[in-house]
Amino acid sequence: MEDTLTRAHAAVEDPLTKKLADEYLHLGGKRLLVMDDNDLTTRSWEPDAPEADAFWKQNIQSLPDKRRTEVLSYLPSINAT
Repeated sequence: MEDTLTRAHAAVEDPLTKKLADEYLHLGGKRLLVMDDNDLTTRSWEPDAPEADAFWKQNIQSLPDKRRTEVLSYLPSINAT
C-alpha cells in the first residue's frame, strides 16, 4: 500500500497532470480514484457531463499508463476516510 501512495504522490512533480485532472473535474467529471493494492483505477456511479466525458477520452484516456496514473492520483478518492 505504501508503494501505491508513493506513486500517487509522485505526480506532484508534474503540474500538467494536475491541470488535466482539475479541468476534467471542472467540466463535470464524476470518476473517483480507487487505490487497490498497487493499482490505481477509477469508478463512477454517476455519468460524466458530456464535456467531461469528451475531455477524458481526448486528453486522459490516451495517455501512456504512467501519465494516466499520475492524473488519476489527483481525482477524489473513495479510499479517503
